Amino acid sequence: MRASRTSFLAAQTALALIVPINAHAEPVAGPTDGVQPLERAHAHNDYEHQQPLFDALSHGFRSVEADVWLVDGELCIGHDAPDCSRTLESLYLEPLAEIAGANGGEIYDGATEPLRLYVDVKDGGQAVWDVLADQLNDRPQLVSSWANDRETTRAVEVVVSGQLANQTFEDPVRWASGDGRIATPPPADATSADLVVLSENWTRLFTWQGVGPMPENERQELHELVDRAHAGGYEVRFWATPDIEPGAREAVWRELVDADVDQINTDHLTALEEFLKSHDPAEQNS
Repeated sequence: MRASRTSFLAAQTALALIVPINAHAEPVAGPTDGVQPLERAHAHNDYEHQQPLFDALSHGFRSVEADVWLVDGELCIGHDAPDCSRTLESLYLEPLAEIAGANGGEIYDGATEPLRLYVDVKDGGQAVWDVLADQLNDRPQLVSSWANDRETTRAVEVVVSGQLANQTFEDPVRWASGDGRIATPPPADATSADLVVLSENWTRLFTWQGVGPMPENERQELHELVDRAHAGGYEVRFWATPDIEPGAREAVWRELVDADVDQINTDHLTALEEFLKSHDPAEQNS
C-alpha cells in the first residue's frame, strides 16, 4: 500500500520538525529490547490481540500469523471477513521494517533465526501472491529471499498458507516460501526450499485432546512423522491443538516439545511463554 507508506513517512518527518531533539536523551527502548526469543512460539491469529505483533514480540514469539483477504488490490486483515482499516502493511510490514531498521537489521538482538510471518490467505487465491510479492519486493533489506534454491536470510521470513498452502512458486527471486501439508502430499518436485514447514490440523491426525495420557500409538505416530519431516529438511507445525483448558493444553504442549515439533500454536501468549521457559530444554539452554 504505497500511499500508506508515504503517509507514514510523512508523519514521521512532520513530527521530527516540530519536536525538539535532545542530544542527551536516553535511547527509547524498542519492543524487543531484552526479550528472549522463543524458538517454538507461534502466535495464532496474532491480529486479534490488543496490540497485534507487539504483544507477541514482547513475549518473545518467533512466529506470528496474519489472515489476509484481497480487496481492491490491498491485503486486508481479518478472520471471518476483511477489515480494510487494518492491512498486512500497516500491522506487520511497516512496523517490522521500523524495528529492524532501528535494531541493526534484526527483530530480536542476537537472534539466530528470522522472525516468521505466516500470511494465511482467506480469499483471493493466486492473485494474492502477485500483490504480496510486490509488497515484499519493496522491502529487500527486511525480507528473506530465495533464488536458485538458496535462501538469503534477513530479519523476517514470510510463509504463505491458507488458500495457497502446499503450493510452490516459480519467481526467479522469491520473497516467500510455502506452507506444506502433512496429510496431503506436496507437489512431487517440491523441496524444503519451496515449503519450509509442513503444517496440519491436529484433529485430522490425532484424537487425544490432552486429557489423560496420550495413547501410545498416537505418541509413536507423532514422533515418527516429525522425524520423517526433519529428515527431509522440513519443520513441523500443528493448528487446532487444544488451547483453552489449562492443564490439557500444557499436556499437549509437553508432547509437542518431547517430539521436537518446531512451532507450537496458541492464542495464549503468556501461558506458552511461561511453559516454554520452564519445560523446553531449548529455551533453558539458551
